[in-house]
Amino acid sequence: MPNIKVFSGSSHNDLTKKLCDRLGLQSGKVVTKKFANLETCVEIGESVRGEDVYIVQTGGGEVNDNLMELLIMINACKIASAERVTAVIPCYPYARQDKKDKSRAPISAKLVANMLSVAGADHIITMDLHASQIQGFFDIPVDNLYAEPAVLKWIKENIEEWKNAIIVSPDAGGAKRVTSIADRLNVEFALIHKERKRANEVDRMVLVGDAKDKVAILVDDMADTCGTICLAADKLAEAGALRIYAILTHGIFSGPALQRINNSNFEAVVVTNSMPQEEHMKICPKLRVIDVSMMFAEAVRRTHNGESVSYLFSNVPY
Repeated sequence: MPNIKVFSGSSHNDLTKKLCDRLGLQSGKVVTKKFANLETCVEIGESVRGEDVYIVQTGGGEVNDNLMELLIMINACKIASAERVTAVIPCYPYARQDKKDKSRAPISAKLVANMLSVAGADHIITMDLHASQIQGFFDIPVDNLYAEPAVLKWIKENIEEWKNAIIVSPDAGGAKRVTSIADRLNVEFALIHKERKRANEVDRMVLVGDAKDKVAILVDDMADTCGTICLAADKLAEAGALRIYAILTHGIFSGPALQRINNSNFEAVVVTNSMPQEEHMKICPKLRVIDVSMMFAEAVRRTHNGESVSYLFSNVPY
């Protein structure tokens, strides 16, 4: 593939390596470091003049540092005369702050969109945005890939009695995602209504649907402190579910999350590698990881060649 360069930010080198291996490319030379006062410094180590540049940086870990590093890398490539700069952001930072839900609340996801555009990004590739309308915050093209095809493949390959499953959403907001998976598997779905008193703290849960004697599969777009999904698992166990799985696109796992999973009713908790999971897997034996590097590699290849990306919305590339 001529005229293409792929650079990795410091947040997820492993994903970039897998993406480059699939495309048969070498990852571009870049040095990212911090000065003594903790300012981020980026040095692009090769020419990008006239090239189609892809920068891979996910929104986990040190979110603010990673975001700043991405903005600086985009800008460095843009002012070095790159033809086009695409930011590949598997997990979009600040995606949960996507609406003004109370007085004087910021819409930080829109602010991040503005920052990426001003830095010089011409195109964004991301996965399972917390709210798909975030695409409308940009005036540049955004490809929001779905983990759903890879999730369906995992369910069929790893859960023997998936035909006797019920797909469960841990909140009303994820109902659309859950019904789509349930329709494609031709199984039933349920949802859990939760009442919050404060952010990250659930007060009461009500299961809407029948999980008795079924394999329950909880599906959500991200797991942060895991309080909700662990309470949801308890609710499903009470309702008589045979076995309980959780499938989550972005495994952030902050604070006591992994400890909660270890102590929970889950058979397995499945996440994609949109964020690095090696350290998490050492702590939590219930964790399973779906590799989605081939989805991003194929999106990069199709974007570079001017092909349609919509094939990836319902298929896993081989």
